[in-house]
Amino acid sequence: MKKNYIMAPGPTPVPEEVLLEIAKPIIHHRTSQYQDIFKKAVERLKYVFKTKNDVFTFASSGTGAMEAAVVNVLSAGDKAIVVRGGKFGERFGELCKAYGIEMIPVDVEWGRAVDPKVVKDKLEASKGVKAVFATLTETSTGTRNDIEAIAKITSSTDAVLIVDAISGLCADELDTDGWKVDVVCGGSQKGMMLPPGLAFLSVGKKAMDRVAKSDIPKYYFDLKAYKKSLDKNDVPWTPAVGLVRGLCKAIDIIKEEGMENVLARHARLAKATRAAVAALGLEIFSSSPSNAVTAVKAPEGIDGQLLVKTMRNKYGVTIAGGQGHVKGKIFRIAHMGYMVEFDTITAISALETALKELGYKFKLGSGLGAALNVFTI
Repeated sequence: MKKNYIMAPGPTPVPEEVLLEIAKPIIHHRTSQYQDIFKKAVERLKYVFKTKNDVFTFASSGTGAMEAAVVNVLSAGDKAIVVRGGKFGERFGELCKAYGIEMIPVDVEWGRAVDPKVVKDKLEASKGVKAVFATLTETSTGTRNDIEAIAKITSSTDAVLIVDAISGLCADELDTDGWKVDVVCGGSQKGMMLPPGLAFLSVGKKAMDRVAKSDIPKYYFDLKAYKKSLDKNDVPWTPAVGLVRGLCKAIDIIKEEGMENVLARHARLAKATRAAVAALGLEIFSSSPSNAVTAVKAPEGIDGQLLVKTMRNKYGVTIAGGQGHVKGKIFRIAHMGYMVEFDTITAISALETALKELGYKFKLGSGLGAALNVFTI
């Protein structure tokens, strides 16, 4: 018999209480019963995003929130700076290209955080920039960017700061209002402890002023339609009723733990993972590691893809491999959402077992011991 554990950066494990909430009998969405549930969900989302702004909810993956940000805040021919340091920064660039936005790239070496000064210099050198796109946690590289520093730059300009926090939300610190971040994209299947299927978009006044002027064609993701419905505790199109119910329960769990404690737990799991990796003689891929996911360089002579497959197929522990040009060269262990110390211990144990099987030389138990030392301090 094999028991399966998911330690990949999305989808992540879902608490039983949330699954049971989702499994309740379906209700009709055009009723006061659903509107009461949705109103609670929206208020709870503001707690997670640390904002008083409107938070819109879509029945889509997180990419839907990214697309909604592009098509509602910008107009065809606008200029936008896009920070590209991994697959998801690149996705913002692809979305801009698809909708006729003049993209000004800030390309960053994978595994490194963007230097806010580079963003500042690019803004000053490029006249008429309407938006800056950045990523809180670049999942493909396990890298955290300094969004607070970037927001200090953009807040004194006409440019709207749009941040992909789909992976970083609830794992890496984000203070939407305190940092003056204009737009934040979120998703359900990571730190929010839900199955895939919901996307979220926090939109501040500076960005909403642009929404009224946007001329990019849109229909499903039209925020003007969503705003009219949101003011009535509703959405314009059929919502994911069960997932919204689960969302209320998931955020209740987050609130009970307390957001600061949630962030501290993620930091602790990440610290233990990094300590284990170092004890095994392996190297962290990122110079600015995230607390959501740890990316690790595969040891010389070991195929990172084979390592991932061995852990999943033989030992039942699912982690993630590298993407793009680092495919086979790195592997990624998540510690986001519904995870505690023993989940990390399980992942490290499986990693050691698989590495040993693939011929990597190290002292068995060294990574596990290093993780336990972090947990027992």
